Amino acid sequence: MSDRDPQPVERQLPTEEARDLLALVRNIAQREIAPRAAEEEDAGRFPREVFTLLSESGLLGLPYDSEYGGGDQPYEVYLQVLEELAAARLTVGLGVSVHTLASYALATYGTKQQQVEHLPAMLGGGLLGAYCLSEPSSGSDAASLRTRAVREGDDWVINGTKAWITHGGIADFYTVMTRTGEDGPRGITAFLVPGDAPGLSGAAPEKKMGMKGSPTAQVHFDGVRVGDDRRLGEEGQGFFIALSALDSGRLGIAACAIGLAQAALDEAVGYATRRSQFGRPIADFQGLRFMIADMATQIEAGRALYLAAARLRDAGKPFAKQAAMAKLHCTDAAMKVTTDAVQILGGYGYTADFPAERYMREAKVLQIVEGTNQIQRMVIARHVAGPEAR
Repeated sequence: MSDRDPQPVERQLPTEEARDLLALVRNIAQREIAPRAAEEEDAGRFPREVFTLLSESGLLGLPYDSEYGGGDQPYEVYLQVLEELAAARLTVGLGVSVHTLASYALATYGTKQQQVEHLPAMLGGGLLGAYCLSEPSSGSDAASLRTRAVREGDDWVINGTKAWITHGGIADFYTVMTRTGEDGPRGITAFLVPGDAPGLSGAAPEKKMGMKGSPTAQVHFDGVRVGDDRRLGEEGQGFFIALSALDSGRLGIAACAIGLAQAALDEAVGYATRRSQFGRPIADFQGLRFMIADMATQIEAGRALYLAAARLRDAGKPFAKQAAMAKLHCTDAAMKVTTDAVQILGGYGYTADFPAERYMREAKVLQIVEGTNQIQRMVIARHVAGPEAR
């Protein structure tokens, strides 16, 4: 039997600084995240202290401007950091992706004064963010949202409910899409709402099949009052901001999916090289070797796809189609790879004594969040074949 350990991913990184950054992330992941992942996920415990450590280490604002506490890193590097974190524990990788998504509107569309006032704490001050777009009756059809903000003098009063909010109820700030005007996408405006605002509350977290350590909850806004200085962008620009953020956020989900798939592959290979049947390691049998080859190929293809999209983004070129493709392929690949990992471990794969079953449960949500994979196919088709006939 083999004592083969997982091999580090061979990464193409643009600078020596990026290589040092990935080494730091791997060290934190191996020392602080992975050892407690299974126990804490089983207990449904959110590792807030890990996010505090990541903030202190400069890892919660990597793609943003160093002037405000960010890391000045290209998406090509930031996404590979996410992948490493997600491989150690998806709750952490996805949490960093959501925090980055929640910071996007202010970092990209906020005024200079807003950025100076709020971004340093958001990017490096230990705060944790949440992104509020979906509602109980508007998920894929996000433009039909009903949460409303009404102008009262220099303030806005927000009423409504958001649903499926990662970090709902525990976040320090929420980027919230509200209706301020007409029905449809042109009547939506974005606001930055503090987590301790009077009238803001989180419901009990959803009971989920996976990612039990990551709280997902409805967030209620009952007469929440914010000043106009917390409006992000122009009135009616919120839906455009939301979609722009999601293009980048989908790349984060793609990277997390590949990290999860890589962890599942490593587990499967490690088991197959240690487990012997009929006098030799089961990794010697062609049926399993072909499964492992297919798993590795899907992961490498997904990594190449999300990095190609990231490089377009970094170059300032359109990347929405490629982001949708990356999210679609990488999350579907994660579901297939984790399912195959369970199969390779056999009966042990179906038990909670090994992480393969957790990886499989966690992979499913990645096909749903930040635009279901059916929505991704619609987005891709519109880019390739044009809009649907009405």
